[in-house]
Amino acid sequence: MTRVLLVDDQELVRSGLRGILRARDGFVIAGECADGAEVPAALAAAGPVDVVVMDLRMREVDGIEATRRLRLSGPRPPVLALTTFDDDELLAGALRAGAVGYVLKDSPAEDLIRAVRAVAAGDAWLDVAVTGRVLTTYRRASGDRPGPPPGLLTPRELDVLTAVGRGLSDVEIALSCEVSEATVQGDLAAVYPKLGVRDRAAAIVYAFDHGLVVPGATPERRPAGRAPESLSGLRFSVLGPLRAWRGPRALDLGPVRQQALLAGLVLRPGVTVSTAELLDGVWGLEPPGTGGRVVPVYVHRLRKCLRASGEPTHDSVIGSDRGGYRFTGEDVSLDLRELEARIADAGTAARGGDVAAAVDAYAGALGLFRGEPLAGLPGPFAEGERLRLTERRLTLVQDKAALQLRLDRADDAIAELSALLAVHPHREPLAVLLMRALRAAGRRADALAVHRRVRERLRIDLGVEPGADLDRELRTALTPD
Repeated sequence: MTRVLLVDDQELVRSGLRGILRARDGFVIAGECADGAEVPAALAAAGPVDVVVMDLRMREVDGIEATRRLRLSGPRPPVLALTTFDDDELLAGALRAGAVGYVLKDSPAEDLIRAVRAVAAGDAWLDVAVTGRVLTTYRRASGDRPGPPPGLLTPRELDVLTAVGRGLSDVEIALSCEVSEATVQGDLAAVYPKLGVRDRAAAIVYAFDHGLVVPGATPERRPAGRAPESLSGLRFSVLGPLRAWRGPRALDLGPVRQQALLAGLVLRPGVTVSTAELLDGVWGLEPPGTGGRVVPVYVHRLRKCLRASGEPTHDSVIGSDRGGYRFTGEDVSLDLRELEARIADAGTAARGGDVAAAVDAYAGALGLFRGEPLAGLPGPFAEGERLRLTERRLTLVQDKAALQLRLDRADDAIAELSALLAVHPHREPLAVLLMRALRAAGRRADALAVHRRVRERLRIDLGVEPGADLDRELRTALTPD
């Protein structure tokens, strides 16, 4: 369920929003308030909140100031602004303050539902044509600022940033730059910290403010036709919900157990997997009533789904022999391969002494994760891979944070480490790094509080004491400078 905080000074509007964002559609109204000044208290009372739906016109503290205060107070839920056609100046201020999207008040209810879901999933919800007009009309008083400093971004990163400002999707950018969508996502993850922006919406604002996008220009979309060879085939993503594309077209992979069976093949490329192994991996100790007969049915459906237009079903990427089924993925793009390549780049840079490049490579690798790996897929195999990939992600965060501390960039590490430690409260290496980062930032008391919280959770939840590394960090934090 997506938990929403409603902020609007009109009870009638809030009532309408409650009627649209119903529980049966996957929403929970976690709290409400009538002014931006009340938002911090409302968030504290509401518990976890995924999205703040914020009116821009309020009496005491308007939506711009409320959004700015939220962003300055640390990691907070994303803000989706409510606006009208004549709110251009307010909308420009809200976007620059950190709102990640907006919905016009006379939009259909379906648009609000899609917008809240998109923002909760970490995406921006912007009409780039409206955004461009708004940001162009209400430039900062200092006028247009120059683009990124020379050398800050690679040529491709600059192309990707410009394309984002023009409103292109990741798929369209990939087609334009003739790279994979995973590469685009990794480039964006590296661009954000370099520019000091939070997300896609902030990157669009940056592109307009720094003259990378010509006001009123139409997005340059690749003409329809055959995609580059590297993008015309199959692409899979497992670092989030299982997804597949042929070229720019997303594929319908069917029910979740069928998807789990596909994951059991995709993540073992070139390996013949028996019917018994697939049954155990997807159904575990509760096999289907039809037994192994369901496996060839699912394989047949997947072959039809994955094949290219005009390609015979038997020539699909799922082969078969007497031993079982085999995924032949030599020419298939997989985000997991991109992840390993970026990790290798980070290791090479670190060994060569280029710590900043290593941090950027780790950021690009982490940017490939689109949520929980294999989210929602059932079965022991998917669960095992989910745990393995989640552990991989946590290790990458730790490796990146350790390098950030070597660069005296403690503040960059604190927010990410804090968020992850809240989700993984027993993971002592995260706590050690967070304490170290807080000490480097001059926040000794906060470092001591981290140790206290982790120690209490370890004792209460697991009945164990902190390990030697965490206690050593405590002694360091207690030692006067």
